[in-house]
Amino acid sequence: MNFFKPKFWDKNQISILSIFLFPISLIVKLLATLKKIITIEKQFSIPVICIGNIYLGGTGKTPFCIELFSILVNLNMNPGFVRKKYKSFQDEIDLMKQTGPVYQNNKRSSAIKEAMLNKINVAILDDGFQDFSIKKNLSIICFNEKQWIGNGLTIPSGPLRENLSALKRAHIVIINGDQNTAIEKKIFSHNKSLKIFYTKYVVEKISKIEKKEIIAFAGIGNPENFFYLLKEMHIDTVDEIKFSDHHRYTEKELENLINKSKKNNAILLTTEKDYLRIPKKFNKDIKYLTIKVMIENKDEFINEVKKII
Repeated sequence: MNFFKPKFWDKNQISILSIFLFPISLIVKLLATLKKIITIEKQFSIPVICIGNIYLGGTGKTPFCIELFSILVNLNMNPGFVRKKYKSFQDEIDLMKQTGPVYQNNKRSSAIKEAMLNKINVAILDDGFQDFSIKKNLSIICFNEKQWIGNGLTIPSGPLRENLSALKRAHIVIINGDQNTAIEKKIFSHNKSLKIFYTKYVVEKISKIEKKEIIAFAGIGNPENFFYLLKEMHIDTVDEIKFSDHHRYTEKELENLINKSKKNNAILLTTEKDYLRIPKKFNKDIKYLTIKVMIENKDEFINEVKKII
């Protein structure tokens, strides 16, 4: 989905726009409920681990999927990524392909079947929590501690794909950020049996940009999180430029960014996802951060994974 999230989605107070859009949110929820009721759930002979979200975009699903793949390989499994086919998400697919095989289809169930034909014995279902046609052996929901649930309303009044009551279907919650007891309390009010794990981003290959002037740009779900990560690394930016999620950069936009960096004698820095969407002719003028997910209490998380494989 290529769009800028409205600012009122992430405000603590309910805005006039949210109230105006609320009737549409009710219709969307009603249609989702009806779809759930009439959908027949299919179970597969291999474990399906779903990495999903309730807050729309920017929750760190892709890097967590990649970390989970590495964990499963270390457990002597043969995992594969499974996704619904979307043209606009090619950046995420390319990122995953650097780690392991990706199977995609207009129907996720068909993609799982293809994976099984290729001897995959664990399916990592990326963004399938709202797909009620697939039985999940383990459902993991990702949040970012900074955005949490925004204004707490569902689309289009707010950023939620479902109410938090959907956590009743989940087994594990991943929170990227600092420990937050208020968030934990809210989560447990919907599902006391949930396991909560926290993650942090570990940045690799930082030496090339240390003590340099930086112009940062990003077209991801929450560009602010990328800029905040730079601040955590004590990297000062000359400018921070936001684009829409999954933005397809034009040559003119990239030329303007490069000219701006030269004018300021600065390095152009972006995310790895963004870098994969940039034509190769511009690669030499742009650098990107390579990040890895670090799971706190990782051994405990691995034990939860072992239960279903």
